[in-house]
Amino acid sequence: MNPVGDAYDPEEDEPVLELAWPHLQIVYEFFLRFVESPDFNTNIAKRYIDQQFVLSLLELFDSEDPRERDFLKTTLHRIYGKFLNLRAFIRRSINNVFYQFIYESERHNGIAELLEILGSIINGFALPLKEEHKTFLTRVLIPLHKVKGLALYHPQLAYCVVQFLEKDASLTKDVVEGLLRYWPKVNSPKEVMFLNEVEEILDVIEPAEFQKIMVKLFQQLAQCVSSQHFQVSTALCFSSRVSWADLRSHRSLNERCITGTTNTSST
Repeated sequence: MNPVGDAYDPEEDEPVLELAWPHLQIVYEFFLRFVESPDFNTNIAKRYIDQQFVLSLLELFDSEDPRERDFLKTTLHRIYGKFLNLRAFIRRSINNVFYQFIYESERHNGIAELLEILGSIINGFALPLKEEHKTFLTRVLIPLHKVKGLALYHPQLAYCVVQFLEKDASLTKDVVEGLLRYWPKVNSPKEVMFLNEVEEILDVIEPAEFQKIMVKLFQQLAQCVSSQHFQVSTALCFSSRVSWADLRSHRSLNERCITGTTNTSST
């Protein structure tokens, strides 16, 4: 029998499927089609789809049934797109879910789906980025890397981080130093995830920003090369192949990086 409630471990147990889903699915599909209808009038609907409605919707994201979370993700995204007056509130409310997850419970089934929504939202941020958005990156997205269950949502998290760097390259230093601060010490699968994310960052990094973080970054990568965990050292060899080739075009930077790596390896 699959555990439920607090005994349910999303990393170890199979998803708990809601027995009443055939009935719930009808409700979700009806409401989603209603919101997506070309005849949908937001001026009338905002009397019913308000802040309390959003909060109730967010509570459902902790459902153990992935089918329900998928419908919730699409529904909340549509509401965000249609109700301009609720956008700031939706972002703040999602932030509160993350804060509770990071600093209190470390248990929530819908983190990946909420990050998917935010990935799309971040993509639409206007430039220059507001301080509110930068704070979200440094106080929410970066600390999300330290949670034990990172594997459950890391692809979505890495996508959000890279989206920020594509929007504003000046955030590179904060992001990389944040990753280094939470870099795993004894968890090799988690370290492989960090390496994969670093590769994605190197794909979009600008030379001037790379120069600011290259010494600290390559000191960490040098430790990975000499790691006793074969998964870490092997992942570094494969993941860095493209990045090293790209960085060779910046000769002066690359020479300093190699020097930093060599010095660290010899200590």
